[in-house]
Amino acid sequence: MVNFKQAHKPYYESKMPFEMNVKNLSLVSLLFIAFISLDAQNPGTEYVQNIKFRGVAELGYLAVLQHQVQFGEEGTYINYVDEGGQDVLFPVSRLSLELEIKNKHTLILLYQPLRLETTTLLERDLLIDGLVFPAGTTVDFLYSFPFYRISYLNELLSENEKFDLAVGASLQIRNATINFESADGSLFRSNRDIGPVPLLKFRTRYHINSKTYTEIEADGFYAPISYLNGSDSDVVGAILDLSLRQQLMITDEVNTFVNLRYLGGGAEGSSDNYTKNWLHFLTVTAGFVYEFSAF
Repeated sequence: MVNFKQAHKPYYESKMPFEMNVKNLSLVSLLFIAFISLDAQNPGTEYVQNIKFRGVAELGYLAVLQHQVQFGEEGTYINYVDEGGQDVLFPVSRLSLELEIKNKHTLILLYQPLRLETTTLLERDLLIDGLVFPAGTTVDFLYSFPFYRISYLNELLSENEKFDLAVGASLQIRNATINFESADGSLFRSNRDIGPVPLLKFRTRYHINSKTYTEIEADGFYAPISYLNGSDSDVVGAILDLSLRQQLMITDEVNTFVNLRYLGGGAEGSSDNYTKNWLHFLTVTAGFVYEFSAF
């Protein structure tokens, strides 16, 4: 799973097969919306009354509560907060599309950018997959871990006017790049990985009144990786994406919200090389939900 480049900086950048082009994704989304909107104008299309289509966007900041990583069994266990420059706030955003059918079934497509870039002067030697970054070296750290997630939810309390409770599952695609590079480019290590992560999911809401509700949503799992993909690798992994949201209806089409989110997890063990990577992030965001009127 872990693939480290050589100590020198590579002269090319490999293209990842799962790396999505945002412009193409936006174009596909617009074409999909246009197609459904045109179909909705047909009076004979009965299913439109049972379909809701929403776009969700949020923007805010991310705080690193704890983040540690180690590459190689003899490698240094690096504390990103204390010695990797992650003791500041980072901008964060999140985009999703939701398709709800008959107030019962919901499909969700989510994109979460996550890119932390820092530069710091090392106070001690760091051993990263057999390469020593000496104390006194200026090092550029890149921790890029965006992910894509598709989810399904089944509403269990569709007849209840106060409470919603939906359960389901998600499939997340991680797209990780973790780089360590000296400022002069003479020292370099890179870890890149793409892989699927199955998750359990739930979402519950309490409707305070017709204009506002409180929502709790979570995606997560904890399991030995070999149980999930059938491999012989001795790796334990976990993830938890847990949010608390307060939402207010502005118009029939537009809602606004504030959101507090915990994002944590990691993995530890050996596949090709030993890796230990655990993180705990907290995000505070504000955003809006737009429900397309054609539905």
